[in-house]
Amino acid sequence: MSTLLDISHIDMVFDTPKGPFTALKGVDLKIAQGEFVSLIGHSGCGKSTVLNIVAGLLQASSGGVILNGREVSEPGPDRAVVFQNHSLLPWLTAYQNVELAVKQVFGRSKTKAEIKNWIEHNLQLVHMDHAMHKRPDEISGGMKQRVGIARALAMQPEILLMDEPFGALDALTRAHMQDSLMEIQQELNNTVIMITHDVDEAVLLSDRIVMMSNGPAATVGEILEINLERPRDRLELAQDTEYTRLRSEVLKFLYEKQRKVEPIAKSRAKKKLEESRQHEAA
Repeated sequence: MSTLLDISHIDMVFDTPKGPFTALKGVDLKIAQGEFVSLIGHSGCGKSTVLNIVAGLLQASSGGVILNGREVSEPGPDRAVVFQNHSLLPWLTAYQNVELAVKQVFGRSKTKAEIKNWIEHNLQLVHMDHAMHKRPDEISGGMKQRVGIARALAMQPEILLMDEPFGALDALTRAHMQDSLMEIQQELNNTVIMITHDVDEAVLLSDRIVMMSNGPAATVGEILEINLERPRDRLELAQDTEYTRLRSEVLKFLYEKQRKVEPIAKSRAKKKLEESRQHEAA
């Protein structure tokens, strides 16, 4: 498979009141067309920073990002971002929220009829055509996120960037959204980079899981290939020994190789607080 996205030798240094802070150091990653890649790691490991650099929202201190032979230096419609917050305009309907993005990208190349058909097609992809004329306050959290995904897909991006898109949803809704995303990705063969803290979600959805080392100066720690057949069924995978092995590999990296060690001073303070509470209770 040919490389669509090449993240090469990325460093990211932020200026802070205490001096320069190196968030990322030497991040290298190549992603192929149609690949689903998850970024996982502890808080502060630079996952969102990587995503924002690919999106063009941040400029790397050194290194660069090449997308389909072009250097990424600013945001563009070839990279659509879906955040944890749906970011819908509350006074517009689901249809109108998607329409904003479509007109921005295709306003001069599609007729009104083509725009209408394209908006409805993308809402159908996420099973939201029945509620296309409802405003965000009239639909559930999961439905809002579906509209956000429809808006992103309607831009026909080369890469779909997702920053914990299901993190705020309840477990059942999250599972439905994961299934929908797998269906969409299989149908469109689009390229997806997703940030997640959920190990099961990463193994279920991904072709590869990129495990980030702890910050500061975070980088790619390990990359795990997920060679599970598609389409994937979560109930069948629950009994699959390879699924269990892959899940264990991610957990081992996060909680053994990259275990977060609580600072001694903080541990002592916590111990004193607990002792104080026990004394008051006595």
